[in-house]
Amino acid sequence: MAKKTPTENFNIIVTTLSGLEEVLAEELQALDMEFVKVGNRAVSCSGNMRQLYEANLWCRTAIRILKPIRQFKALDEKSLYEQVQKTDWTGIMDLSMTFAIDAVVSHSTFEHSLYVSQLTKDAIVDQFRAKTGERPSVDRIRPDVRLNLHMHDNVVTLSLDSSGDSLHRRGYRLQTNVAPLNEVLAAGIIALSGWDKKSPFIDPMCGSGTFLIEAALMAQNMAPGLFRRDPFGFEKWKDYNEQLFELVWNTAEAKAKSAPQAQIIGYDLDEDYVEAARNNIENAGLESMIRVEQANFFETQAPEGHGVVVMNPPYNERIQSDDINLLYKQIGDTLKQSYQGYDAFVFTGNLEAAKNVGLRTSRRVPLYNGSIECRLLKYELYRGSRRGVTEEE
Repeated sequence: MAKKTPTENFNIIVTTLSGLEEVLAEELQALDMEFVKVGNRAVSCSGNMRQLYEANLWCRTAIRILKPIRQFKALDEKSLYEQVQKTDWTGIMDLSMTFAIDAVVSHSTFEHSLYVSQLTKDAIVDQFRAKTGERPSVDRIRPDVRLNLHMHDNVVTLSLDSSGDSLHRRGYRLQTNVAPLNEVLAAGIIALSGWDKKSPFIDPMCGSGTFLIEAALMAQNMAPGLFRRDPFGFEKWKDYNEQLFELVWNTAEAKAKSAPQAQIIGYDLDEDYVEAARNNIENAGLESMIRVEQANFFETQAPEGHGVVVMNPPYNERIQSDDINLLYKQIGDTLKQSYQGYDAFVFTGNLEAAKNVGLRTSRRVPLYNGSIECRLLKYELYRGSRRGVTEEE
């Protein structure tokens, strides 16, 4: 692989969760990426090596940041094998390096992604054997080089994965609850709420504290990648620029604000969840930015003024609630009585139960929590005049 200068631009593909593409596009634009284009669970753009490093550190809604090597059409096994061999793999990795291939196949003559990744692996290994008489090893868990193969309508995009481990694994979580929220999803929901990072932010069913921590990271302008324990994928690349990455890292650290920027409050009824949240918050070094209390949401009162309340109540999918309809009715009643002047966001996978909230939604955003189809429901809690309005589909 020809060594690129830090200022030379190349294509970049950034993957995300369904429904967060526009949020991610805004993040990439904030990093001065060029030609930002929204796709399905991905955003493509153009940037240089510094921006690739920055995206891994700063993007809150990115899952993986890919650097495409080649794109080609492969109608059968022979053409796939031959096309993969057209890349000089010795320029990308050494014999001593391990590698793995993540393949995603859709609408193609090939039916199984596992078979496609096996064929790609054979082509790479055979090339090394022909040149050196030896072959590099595959390590599916912690490879030195992670490759991404995306095949749609028999068009293959072969990319280097610059992230390594998925970017949603921030590194601050010590403990989770039964159904922890993916950090990328939590960050995306907060971004979709339009929270200004200054007014109060409340999660009244905070579980292990993911919403609270992601909100605090935003308010304090802290890059989520700074908590990373494992190296990023690009740190093993042959053209890795250690000096440049050090500069990007130090700049990110310097941008963080040390004084609390917003009132961030979490409640949970369960003592164990409160303890888990506190431990995670402490691990992230955010204990002076976030307050967590053991409390029943239905007995809480919002701080004066305008703020945002975000919650992920049980759906009866992973966490069972005794009477899900009553729970959602109580959520609506509490929001109406104790959170006037706030914007409330309820993230749920149980749309039937959500009808019991008894408030009109001003916005409904389709999202997924794993395989569960969900909605982010927005309720504008006006003071007095708009009470008693019922939910409309």
